[in-house]
Formats: sequence, structure tokens, C-alpha cells
Amino acid sequence: MKIWLDGALRDVEAARVSVFDHGLTVGDGVFETLKAQHGRAFALTRHLDRLTRSARGLGLPDPDLDEVRRACAAVLEANPVAHGRLRVTYTGGVAPLGSDRGDAGPTLIAAVAESAPRPDTTAVVTVPWVRNERSAVAGLKSTSYAENVVALAAAHREGASEALMANTVGQLCEGTGSNVFVVLDGRLHTPRLSSGCLAGITRALVVEWAGAEESGLPFEALEAAEEVFLTSSLRDVQAVVRVDGRAVGTGPGPVTAEAMRVFGAKAAADIDP
Repeated sequence: MKIWLDGALRDVEAARVSVFDHGLTVGDGVFETLKAQHGRAFALTRHLDRLTRSARGLGLPDPDLDEVRRACAAVLEANPVAHGRLRVTYTGGVAPLGSDRGDAGPTLIAAVAESAPRPDTTAVVTVPWVRNERSAVAGLKSTSYAENVVALAAAHREGASEALMANTVGQLCEGTGSNVFVVLDGRLHTPRLSSGCLAGITRALVVEWAGAEESGLPFEALEAAEEVFLTSSLRDVQAVVRVDGRAVGTGPGPVTAEAMRVFGAKAAADIDP
């Protein structure tokens, strides 16, 4: 297996990041996860735009997007997978211990691993922890992911694949690695970005392609929803059939099924929408 690290492909056994890298010591970094199929990355341009927005949000230098494109192409060619997770990580680089940044420059890593296509349906749970919509890193795809790890582990203990969270004012926000959509009175909604949720790439495409409304939703909307589905780069559109033990149908409902159909068709027609 080969990865891209700071300008070149390297054997994974030989690739080394400093123990003083700010991404390791304080989580000072951003990342993107892309769906890779047969050597091609989906929606690469949108992901690179968000990588830049996240880097700017942390005060990191803009990533060299030409290098990132080269890195993605190189690791996909070196590690052929039919269906994979392509991860681009961009950190503050080597720095003193503590929160101050150093002057060594950022670290760039690109790697790919095989992943199985997601099933059409899943179960989720709600958790008591909240997203802080007023946080300095709200809406940024930061490598500071510990709260997501804790919440996802709680979901797995309940036999679910995702944990859904409210924000500090009780609005529906997002999952640990997904955006959430609900159908209320036959209309498709997803939380506004002002809720503190991540501006998901798949979320944006579903809003555009399926005509979803961006709404301020109470967390209790999950209880009233006729249909619920998740979106993410690796899930695409995935129907939720159980929320905290409450059944939400037995399969994709009509609105969800149409969103799945439209997304599948348009994504197949354009690898970089």
C-alpha cells in the first residue's frame, strides 16, 4: 500500500509523521473523505473547495489544490479499489507542544482504503451530547473528532450505525459523520447550516437535485417524521428504518426512494458535479 505524504508517494511502512505534528498533538487539522470508485474520486472539486474553506476557518494556509489533485490521482492509481474511502488530511505541521503553531509548514496526507458499499437501510440513535453551533470550529471538517468517536461508539453499543445530535438550542443538527433529512407532511427537510451542521457535499447535492428545504427543525422532528434518511460521501442516500427503537417504515419510503434514484442517476452521469 502506498500513501501520499508531503509531496511524494511512499510505502505505508516507511511513511512517518512527526510526533510533534500539530494534527496529532492538538487536532489542528482538517480533512476530506471522498468516495472512490474504480480509480476515480467523486465530487473532487466540491471536496477541495470545502478543504480550503475548512483550512481558512482554522487559520491554516490555503492548501495547494494542484498538489492535492496529484496526490489523490497518485494514491488511486497506486492502490486500485473498486469501492473505497479516499482520505485527504491537512494539518498545521510540526509545532511546539501546546496550542501555538510552528513555522515548519503544513502536512499533507492522502490515502485510500477499500470499503464496502453501504446497505440501503440503517438504524440510528439519538444521544444527549450536543453540537455547539457557536463554536469557533462549527461547520469545519476538523480532525478534532473525539466527540464523534464517543457518540458513534454509543450508537454501536445500541446496534445502530449512527448517532444523531441536537445543537445547544434544541434544534436537529447532524450525525457524527452524516447529515440528516426528514419528511414532514410529505415535504423533505434538512437542518440549515446555521444549526452548526457540516456543509456536507452529498447534502448539498440532495438539496439541489431532490429539492429539499433547509429548515430550522426541532430535535423532536425525528419523532414526527414520516421518513428519515442520512447522507454522506460513503453512504450516498441511506434510509433510516429505526430511530431509538421506533420503526420508521421497513425500507426506503417514497420520498427517500426518489432521492436515492435521482442521486444515483445524476452521480453516475457526472463524476465531478
